[in-house]
Amino acid sequence: MLTAAGRCIRFRVEDVRVFKGRDSTGVRGIRLDEGDEVISMAILRHVEATPGEREAYMRQALAVRRAQDAEAVDAGAEGPGEEAEEGAEAVELTPERYAELGAREQFVLTVSERGFGKRSSSYAYRISGRGGKGITAMIVNERNGRLVASFPVEDSDQIMLVTDGGKLIRCPIDDVRIAGRSVQGVRIFKTEDDEKVVSVERIPEESNGNGEE
Repeated sequence: MLTAAGRCIRFRVEDVRVFKGRDSTGVRGIRLDEGDEVISMAILRHVEATPGEREAYMRQALAVRRAQDAEAVDAGAEGPGEEAEEGAEAVELTPERYAELGAREQFVLTVSERGFGKRSSSYAYRISGRGGKGITAMIVNERNGRLVASFPVEDSDQIMLVTDGGKLIRCPIDDVRIAGRSVQGVRIFKTEDDEKVVSVERIPEESNGNGEE
């Protein structure tokens, strides 16, 4: 769950009990500050990994991306975890374990109302108890504005952003840099001073009947 003020919380589905009826009041997912509101919810895959393994994987993956394409990484802005996770002691990953974690990694796109956004590893969003205040999802300030969307994306996806001024932009997701969880992100859509992004949609890769794009 993500809030407009840049807070997020990740908890297990079974932490939300099944209620007897549709009109039940429900349970608290995240504790909101005054003036804040929940603007997005997504389902992530669960991967059995220790905090130390996740931390080590993200550091190693960052080094690999920098070696492959220095311009594709927001240098100095990407990091495993800006808020240290309990039990995240340094570990050494075997090549097999690194490959296993890489195969199950997801990336979460987060976009602000001023048109800034980023992709962050799902391993950066630690699991916690339901009902807390959460952790930082993205910096909210005058430059970025409040957050408007956050959801998992694939490398082959495209995204479309629409503003309250009736403008839209469509771009491939790989144009959006991978960056740390609590950073500002990069500009995706240049908005006017009195204009805001109000909707962000994922456009999955399409294929024809022969399996070709």
